[in-house]
Amino acid sequence: MKKNITTLFILLTLFGFSKLHAQEKTAEELAKMSQNPLANMMSFPFQNNTTFGNGAEGDRTSNTLNIQPVLPFFNGHLITRTIIPVVSKPNFTENSGSSTGIGDISSTFFYSPTSKNGLTWGVGPTFLINTNNDFSSHKFGLGASLLVIKMSNKMVYGFLLANVWSVAGDKNYSDVNSFMGQYFVNMNFPKGWYISSAPIITANWEATDGNKWIVPFGGGGGKIVRIGKIPFNFQAQAFYNAVRPDNYGGFSTRFQIQLMLPK
Repeated sequence: MKKNITTLFILLTLFGFSKLHAQEKTAEELAKMSQNPLANMMSFPFQNNTTFGNGAEGDRTSNTLNIQPVLPFFNGHLITRTIIPVVSKPNFTENSGSSTGIGDISSTFFYSPTSKNGLTWGVGPTFLINTNNDFSSHKFGLGASLLVIKMSNKMVYGFLLANVWSVAGDKNYSDVNSFMGQYFVNMNFPKGWYISSAPIITANWEATDGNKWIVPFGGGGGKIVRIGKIPFNFQAQAFYNAVRPDNYGGFSTRFQIQLMLPK
């Protein structure tokens, strides 16, 4: 009797392992999921953005680390995307040095219906949460976002549009009226390698003429790497800021590590 129970336990364990192994995503599948902001997958990207050449002399560097947890609900029909920026900016009143803090937090809730013919879209509200410090706008904001994605055999491409307006906050600070747009084009190769172009275009509608837009051009690539059984997406991109405000740097880099927890 004991031998039969042991045998049954071993068979059930092997069946469970085989089922898990059969459901394991390939590197190519994981690469396409990492490029799809509406994928039904929990993930934790850590995206570091560095801008060189800031300031009147063009010799200062700024850095923002975006912690961006992505959580799906209701079988992927509701996707939450939160961005927590850790900002390091130069002290322009000094010859050197910088200060670091948490900037305003943004959170978007995308409603996404079932994908058809490789086309997926999501729409929903965006909230701006005031962190009330030297790196904050001192405003609470509300806006809307639209995301459209097309997936084919090797390609993942689409665009994201969002605008946020301040609705409350300290009256001693300027209102918020900001736009963010991103187009992304990804071409995938075997073993989880890919090339990508995903610049983030921003506009501050409250700024003076000639200082509203930041328009970068560039790209890079990445690869899916497993550490143990856990997949990570490693990515690097570089951009030239063709349109930018006064004293804003002309060259930026982006490095990202994304922990992926696919179902």
